[in-house]
Amino acid sequence: MTDILIVDDERDIRELIGDILRDEGYTARLAANSEQCMNEINSDPPGLIILDIWLKDSRMDGIDILKAVKRDNPDIPVVIISGHGNIEIAVAAIKQGAYDFIEKPFNIDQLMVVIGRAMETSRLRRENMSLRRQDSRAAEMVGSSAAFKALKSQLDKVTASNGRVMLTGPAGVGKETAARYVHAHSPRSGAPFVTVSSASIEPERMEEVLFGRESAERGIEPGLLEQAHGGFIYFDEVADMPIGTQSKILRVLTDQQFTRVGGTSTVRVDIRVMSSSNRDLQAEVDSGRFRQELYHRLNVVPISVPSLEERREDIPELATFFVDVLNREQGLSQRELSEEAAALLQTMPWPGNVRQLRNVIERVLILGPDKGEITAEELPQPEPRVVEDSRVVLSAGLATLPLREARELFEREYLLIQINRFGGNISRTATFVGMERSALHRKLKSLNVVTSTKAGARVAHVDGEDA
Repeated sequence: MTDILIVDDERDIRELIGDILRDEGYTARLAANSEQCMNEINSDPPGLIILDIWLKDSRMDGIDILKAVKRDNPDIPVVIISGHGNIEIAVAAIKQGAYDFIEKPFNIDQLMVVIGRAMETSRLRRENMSLRRQDSRAAEMVGSSAAFKALKSQLDKVTASNGRVMLTGPAGVGKETAARYVHAHSPRSGAPFVTVSSASIEPERMEEVLFGRESAERGIEPGLLEQAHGGFIYFDEVADMPIGTQSKILRVLTDQQFTRVGGTSTVRVDIRVMSSSNRDLQAEVDSGRFRQELYHRLNVVPISVPSLEERREDIPELATFFVDVLNREQGLSQRELSEEAAALLQTMPWPGNVRQLRNVIERVLILGPDKGEITAEELPQPEPRVVEDSRVVLSAGLATLPLREARELFEREYLLIQINRFGGNISRTATFVGMERSALHRKLKSLNVVTSTKAGARVAHVDGEDA
């Protein structure tokens, strides 16, 4: 942006600066008082403002205008000029967020250097913001299972509103991906998506990181809340937020305004809030570790993100997706997944969920050959399933059972794994295991295996045990 607004009550000064800027290739707009200035900003925000401190016949002086600009348009750099300059005014201007202060009569070359630097800083800030927005738009939801479709349906319903969403689920299930999906499909998709990693920020620095700070030495340093203005702020693992900070965040959610650490002026923000937790927040409230008022403010729309155990059907699709992503991001080999490898992935335990699956695929691509399918032998082999010359080595517990009990235990575990692998679909399970559907139903009944719905998907379990 090369559009510059010049605000000065002296006509000769503003027209002189305007002519010089136009000769340098900038677009210049002129304002003689605070009313004209605010009208220009509200109709079309400029790329930079050159602002006189003292404005005759104006309702607001330069400092008041500066405060309003930094509150409502914090990305616009402001260069202060004044014929009555002193160190106190300069400090006050810088503290309120001015890019620089120049005293009249000013040197034109000095003014152009300051303007050039301010515009470059503004350009870099916009580019950084653009990269953040691209990152949020890159969030992809992958899957076709019933549990995944139920999740995506819920997320689609909340994209258009400003309602606060609380995402729950174990670590690694993709709660941030879900939050980024909502952002990318919302009316705020062109605005920032800022993540607050509650667990990784030191408690004593939390308020400074969130609210920013003001000091005479370093001026204004915006916090994460200001950086999220107009867009989304995502509190990752919000249960780890210090109890003292929780009360201040509650005030922000109520008033949409706050004061920076070390500052006195009020900062207003327009943000949509999403949060996540892998803990039972109601239990945290009951124990006194989480404020009940904040819990109710954040938990307007609760959405549970299913574990990988609940969406095993999606594992081959997710694995293929991660191969594509790692090829694109790291240049790793573009290899296909063999049927045997896909089947093994679907039967493996995944305590780390989707994050663990991605790590496994990345390890296989790094250590494996450059070409050919990914085979089952390249994958981590879960214990105690060890095969030597087509002979299965039994676990110690299974080996001590009589044949009839061992066979029943094996059949139950084998069929539980296969049914869950196919999302509770008995027909597909029967085809894979080589049984008639009716025979499979009889076998499941004899083994006391039933299916029930959990998180929108059919899940097999032993009757009497929780699904």
